[in-house]
Amino acid sequence: MASSSSTSSSHAKRYRVFTSFHGPDVREGFLSHLHTHFESKGITTFNDQGMERGQTIKPELDKAIRESRVLIVVLSKDYASSSWCLDELVEIFNCKEAQGQTVIPIFYKVDPSDVKKQRGDFGRAFEKTCEGKSKEVKQGWSKALADVATIAGEHSINSDNEAKMIQKIATDVSEKLNATPSRDFEDMVGLEAHLRNLYSLLHLESDDVKMIGIWGPAGIGKTTISRALYNQLSSSFQLSCFMGNLKGSCKSTIGVDGHKSQLSLQNQLLSEILDQKDMRVYHLGAIKEWLHDQRVLIVLDDVDDLEQLEVLAKELSWFGSGSRIIVTTEDKQILKAHGIHNIYHMDFPSKEEALEMLCRSAFKQSSVPDGFEELANKVAEFCGYLPLGLSVVGSSLRGQSKHEWELQLSRIETSLDRKTENILRVGYDRLLKEDQSLFLHIACFFNNDNVDHVSSLLADSHDVEIGLKTLAEKSLVHTNGSIVMHYLLQKLGIQIVRDQSDEPGKRKFLLEVKEIRDVLENETGTGSVIGISLDKSTIGNDHHVSVGKRAFEGMRNLRLLRIYENPDHLVEEARGLFMDILAGKVVDFSNARKFGAEAKLQIPEDMEYLSPLTLFHWDFYPGKSLPPGFQPDRLVELHMPFSNLEKLWGGIERLPNLKSIDLNRSQCLKEIPNLLNATNLETLNLEYCLSLVELPSSIRNLHKLKKLKMDGCKKLRDIPTNINLASLEEVEMTGCSQLSSFPDFSMNIRELRVGGTKIEEIPSSIRNLHKLELLNMYNCQKLRVIPTNINLPSLEVFSVNCCSRLASFPDISSNITKLDLGNTKIKDVPTSVVRCWSRLEWLDIGSRSLERLTHVPPSVRVLHANGCVSLKRVCCSFPNETKRLSFYNCIQLDEESRRRIIQQSIQGEILLPGKEIPAEFTHKATGNSITIPLASGTFSASSRFKACILLSPIEHCLYQDISCRLRSKGDGTIHSVSTAAWLSNMPSWSKHLFIFSGDLFPQQNRCHEVDVTISEITFEFSCGDDSETEDSCDDKIIECGVEIMTEEAEGSSSSQVDTFETEISKSQVDNFETEISSSSEVEYDGGNNTDGDGDEDNEAEGFNLSQDENIKTSKDTGFRSWLRKLGLKRKR
Repeated sequence: MASSSSTSSSHAKRYRVFTSFHGPDVREGFLSHLHTHFESKGITTFNDQGMERGQTIKPELDKAIRESRVLIVVLSKDYASSSWCLDELVEIFNCKEAQGQTVIPIFYKVDPSDVKKQRGDFGRAFEKTCEGKSKEVKQGWSKALADVATIAGEHSINSDNEAKMIQKIATDVSEKLNATPSRDFEDMVGLEAHLRNLYSLLHLESDDVKMIGIWGPAGIGKTTISRALYNQLSSSFQLSCFMGNLKGSCKSTIGVDGHKSQLSLQNQLLSEILDQKDMRVYHLGAIKEWLHDQRVLIVLDDVDDLEQLEVLAKELSWFGSGSRIIVTTEDKQILKAHGIHNIYHMDFPSKEEALEMLCRSAFKQSSVPDGFEELANKVAEFCGYLPLGLSVVGSSLRGQSKHEWELQLSRIETSLDRKTENILRVGYDRLLKEDQSLFLHIACFFNNDNVDHVSSLLADSHDVEIGLKTLAEKSLVHTNGSIVMHYLLQKLGIQIVRDQSDEPGKRKFLLEVKEIRDVLENETGTGSVIGISLDKSTIGNDHHVSVGKRAFEGMRNLRLLRIYENPDHLVEEARGLFMDILAGKVVDFSNARKFGAEAKLQIPEDMEYLSPLTLFHWDFYPGKSLPPGFQPDRLVELHMPFSNLEKLWGGIERLPNLKSIDLNRSQCLKEIPNLLNATNLETLNLEYCLSLVELPSSIRNLHKLKKLKMDGCKKLRDIPTNINLASLEEVEMTGCSQLSSFPDFSMNIRELRVGGTKIEEIPSSIRNLHKLELLNMYNCQKLRVIPTNINLPSLEVFSVNCCSRLASFPDISSNITKLDLGNTKIKDVPTSVVRCWSRLEWLDIGSRSLERLTHVPPSVRVLHANGCVSLKRVCCSFPNETKRLSFYNCIQLDEESRRRIIQQSIQGEILLPGKEIPAEFTHKATGNSITIPLASGTFSASSRFKACILLSPIEHCLYQDISCRLRSKGDGTIHSVSTAAWLSNMPSWSKHLFIFSGDLFPQQNRCHEVDVTISEITFEFSCGDDSETEDSCDDKIIECGVEIMTEEAEGSSSSQVDTFETEISKSQVDNFETEISSSSEVEYDGGNNTDGDGDEDNEAEGFNLSQDENIKTSKDTGFRSWLRKLGLKRKR
């Protein structure tokens, strides 16, 4: 029977939850508490109280199940004694199959295996209920019970606190409801029918990997349907990603390497699905490498090229068991060519459905008002029943009289040539002139741009807030922080601009490279032009644009100038530039072939005029100065990275609108102008301006400045002091190698990076920085003094890595969570730290001066002691929650310390020097694989294993990826586990042991039975380094060992460790110390890498990049960090 404590509503899904249960077992206790929690979270459920019980399921219950979003089944001891309950369960699975609702089983004091196989007390109750029933009814009930028992749910036997279990269930249900908001799509006509058909293609009950297609014409609703489907399903998958707007993403360009575009697509997918914004892909095997063992849901929306599928989802084997890939496209042939045979055709709606779509858009109701029947039918017919056209035209007619409908119908009838653009133009033509102008700005310049950014740039000509509201009401854009316009509407806008004149110089916007070349070379621009947007990567390496001396003179109304280089085409050529800068060479961007900018766009030295711009964006600007007479008073954004500029303008200019200046990597820039009047400036980026010597005192007037970025300004010596900028939160001066004074800019600063400077001491005035959260002083080799007896209340991340003269432990804040002391002279962790630093979670104590480690705060979860060549004794223990213990190249560890480390029972991995697999690993083998026999009854779904591999010495490498694949007899993959060994770019001088543990079976099987017929399991280990090649390093694995852990044994070990024989001579130790010492003297390259982002798991893998970027033989790692493209933060 079903129950609830809330009243239904009138929405399409009236109830959030339907609960099926046996009342005498749970109603007065467990269920009443669960409903109380539901009610507190605003979750409405169906109420069946007062309903008369009968022999068959009531139509009201049937309807309630269909109109609920989450279906909960409370399986108790006597659940199967009720035919009513069993009928409910059958109907629940019928609805799940048809509509895709979420089903959550709760096994209340009953074993899932008893439910699945109908045995024990549960089975006896079931058999009694089946007496006198037909074979078909019994089989239907039995199948429903078996199906519900295979769904991962809550198990009361596994919980020692029923109250906590109830709270967890309520929270999980709330999250599932929030993850699939029904109101987003409830007004879409025909949605349920579409979803029902798609669920039948997806076969979600199957563990096979499946790929389906959604095919239909532009504007038919493929994106909306796939988005609704994604919203319903995404919470049921380990990882999910909706990759939209793929149209044109593989469009080839003359002179541009298509391989880079392919890498960019893979990088986009992995960045989104793994939620890693700084990730960088270097080979086309990356998707398979990351996702082959993950159950993923991926929607590839608007595919228009077979190459996109080849790059993003080439084979089913790229994805883990149970994955689903959904592809939407206008071209059925693409799906067939890729071997996708399960294709759902999104056909045009019926006449009735099209009329309802029009009515919902025009009248905000599902039926036609009296008097509009004939007009509405004709409009729907002339729109070709295209959903997007119906929506746009309907919105444009909303609130209009019958007479206005007749006038508009006459226009559609006479001008319509049955093409989508003509249909969509109706909405545009009915806009006011100022709204039409904003529409064209978005279509040509600002699609997918940030709302605030657009509002700032157009503030002098448009009321963007009101205009966007109008466009959204007319279904021409939608906003959610960003402005999004359908590509058909964008195409319409661009076509409208083209139609303004046959002469490009007389149009409002110039977008195509050929047209821009003609206008700039032939000086044919006029006052009509208000925006130019040129992607220089589309010019091609064998072509160029020569700007005429008076090219901009006729374009007096030009306000938006954007000449940019697509970053996806820069990475390979950036490598050479990085090496040149690191070597201290001066690079001439105007003549050198750097970043694909070789003479692509040439300007005369005496270019005479440039109109007052609001947006001045010009990557690799080749001139040494701006055109004479340029007036910056209208500037909102000045974005000129990699320019050849030596200065901007002289004197004090009016800059009332200027919010952002970005001149990063303008290596010839010697001075920045007086910014006294730039009182609204929020961001100032001068990174790697190698010729810049001073920061002018006029910045003291920039009280709205939030970010000051000056990394890599190697000649910077002078900075203003004793100023307090009220809004300044982030200062980055890493790599300003001549800077000796500690920045004193603001008492409100949150993040301060001054690594690689000549700063010798942190002043005591730092005690006033109460909001400081991150302080990075990496590679400040002259730093000796840190004030004591202060406690910065907000400081969480602190790095003094490679501060080679620092010998005292920095007692600066007891709130630190991440502390990097690598390559210092610090010899020990004081007992006061153990006692007071209760929040410390990440600690790098890798100092060659460290001789013993006796104290570590129990809160530490990641410990790096890499390169501690003098470390002999480790006397401390570590909690089970520890995620990493790394003693790489700690070559002097004594036997007792090694034994203590190896026997630590932690959740994560352990790395330390070793000669052979320890004796506690009962199964051993030479090479990278081992097969272990399994006796029946010796393992369960919750069994775990502990593995150890012996690695041969490794060259310079940041980390080693380690993976373990578990296979049953017959090559059936059971599970896979991935982890990493952190090597800190040091060469190893001995063999090393790497120890880690994992689940024997996938986590989702814990509540289910496992295959008891498994007689043996093969463990296959593999490893690979952080290079960009796809080559395996499996030959580095000398031996491997495995121990199957019992619940009693897990967490403890009494095995003895074999005697360890150090394989290094004293001379090798000396050489090793020398190399570490010399590596810290390499000039800093500018990486910012001790950023506290609050992600414990990710930081544990991505935090300590700093020391790695100063090893001479591994500058490539520094290059990637320098680009901020290094994807080290991994989700497993």
